[in-house]
Amino acid sequence: MCGIAGFVNTDRRPADPAILAAMTSAITHRGPDAAGYWIEDETALGHRRLSIIDVGGGAQPMTNEDGSVWVVYNGETYNEPKIRKDLIARGHAFRNESDTECLVHLYEDHGPDFVRFLNGMFAFAIWDRSRKRLVLARDRMGQKPLYWHQAADGSILFASEPKAILSHPGYSRAIDRDSLARYFFYEYFPWESSIWAGIRKLRPGHVLVWEDGKIEIREYWRPRFSLHPQGLDPEERQANDPLPVKFWNRFRDAVDRHRRSDVPLGVFLSGGVDSSAVAAALVELQGPDRVATFSIGFDEKSFDESSQSRAVAKFLGTRHNERIFGVDTLIGMISEVADWCDEPFGDASLLPTHLLSRFAREQVTVALGGDGADELMAGYPTFTAEPWRHRYESLPGWMRACVAGAVRRLPVRHTNFSLDFKARQFMKGAGCPPAIAHQRWLGSFDSQGLRGLLIDAPDFDPEEELQCRLDQEAGDFLTTDDRLLYQYQSTYLPEDILLKVDRASMATSLEVRAPFLDADLVDWVAGLPYDVKRRGRCGKWLLKQAMHGKVPEFVTRRAKKGFGIPVAAWLRGPLRSWMTDWLGSDRIRRQGLFDDREVQRLVDEHLLGVRDHRKPIWTLLVFQIWYDRWLEAGVSSPLPAVGSGR
Repeated sequence: MCGIAGFVNTDRRPADPAILAAMTSAITHRGPDAAGYWIEDETALGHRRLSIIDVGGGAQPMTNEDGSVWVVYNGETYNEPKIRKDLIARGHAFRNESDTECLVHLYEDHGPDFVRFLNGMFAFAIWDRSRKRLVLARDRMGQKPLYWHQAADGSILFASEPKAILSHPGYSRAIDRDSLARYFFYEYFPWESSIWAGIRKLRPGHVLVWEDGKIEIREYWRPRFSLHPQGLDPEERQANDPLPVKFWNRFRDAVDRHRRSDVPLGVFLSGGVDSSAVAAALVELQGPDRVATFSIGFDEKSFDESSQSRAVAKFLGTRHNERIFGVDTLIGMISEVADWCDEPFGDASLLPTHLLSRFAREQVTVALGGDGADELMAGYPTFTAEPWRHRYESLPGWMRACVAGAVRRLPVRHTNFSLDFKARQFMKGAGCPPAIAHQRWLGSFDSQGLRGLLIDAPDFDPEEELQCRLDQEAGDFLTTDDRLLYQYQSTYLPEDILLKVDRASMATSLEVRAPFLDADLVDWVAGLPYDVKRRGRCGKWLLKQAMHGKVPEFVTRRAKKGFGIPVAAWLRGPLRSWMTDWLGSDRIRRQGLFDDREVQRLVDEHLLGVRDHRKPIWTLLVFQIWYDRWLEAGVSSPLPAVGSGR
């Protein structure tokens, strides 16, 4: 895995090597093994390398035979052997074994559209010297990030992370006020938005072409759902294997493609069905003695699940590695978040994900994870809630009022996923259209809450924006189920789940791969009917059917659990004084972004135990830490020692 950065000046002024060095240095953590630069006239390409394939060769920036096409690349191409073979047959000569060289030759043959041939996770920039053309592209599912900014004079900047663009003197730091509202609605930044004014993400499955100061962005891929009513294409329908067997064979092939590496490789193992499937497939491919699994646990038993991962590892016979951390380790890490994340990010599972990455990096450079299965096959509890939302809608008004009243009267418990928390989250989306309901269940503030929180409320409604986007992009999908899958795959997956894994792992220089997001597997699963992805209350039904006998039985029966931390309890305990300092009225008023009375209400109600405001308070705290690190020169509030909550 690597990091890329660069720029092209429009006025033909020579690119400044010092600026490129500063941009590239800002993302050193993404590639500590080597730095590479290429500058010619107005163009500058920078690269930080984490060596995975062809460790001795493969330095970047890389060019073709005659030096007319240059590339900087972050990612892995899993179908590289086939692509290389085809390119050699067409007369291309290769100088090394890295997958990067395939890109320049594919571009020579097909232009920017070559990206549709790639099965991988990637973000790259190609400079075509003869056409003075810059091409940026991001993989189908958004596993690797790519940001860009067009200056007032038409010059273009790009990088794997915003912090590299912030290092360019042509960019002045400022908050995008619309994106500020999006953050508190989603807990992340959807689509092309970022917190930084003028800095945009290239969306997954898209290519950007910059030429003569003009930009064209086009989509090269999107999922196509329920193509085959019987769940199989015509050729497979002739075979005799049951559908779960077909799924497993395809999934194991995906794991096989993802395990290619010239450096040590392991597996993240949580004890859930997704990561257990990855470990089981790898054991089938190379034997248990050659599979290293990694898990972490916590000495606070209320959210420690290390026993499950230990049981799966024992069943599979892997070389299991486990480390138990104290709560103080997680709490002490909170202030580091803003260093990894140059945008606020409200998903608290970033912390344990980073701990796991740091632990695994002690032994391996690449890890396989189970991300993506929930979005492909409707595995989240929100999909279980969907039919209940539909039933609630059909109730007469007086009965809905009774249900709402009963939920309001539930006593507040600050344990993870307590009954009252789940019931109140459900009511936030009850009575809303499906897309809005699901986002309310996942997010922190609804539209009304945003109007109370923000001093300068945006001119748009994030809920209306979401519905409008989905109507435009998924309006031709036949069913609500498919539209919901598209919603998760186009927003929550790339900009929350995958961004979390990228930031948490790359901060430790660890590459994490997701076999469930293999391009061939994604296309095949998308084409299956919904009822084999989710059947009744059973999400990921096909995966669980395929797993019988391959993992302990409890794995396929256990309910979906996130990689969470007990935020609600911590805010009333060890983080109490820290929270009240960061969200104190004087600080909030000086900042001028939030209504200090509304913030104080959230804090007071949470501390008194009359409401559970863990999600809105956490998103506010993360924003404050980010703001202090990236926009203010203020003094950060020190974190308390564990147990000093009062």
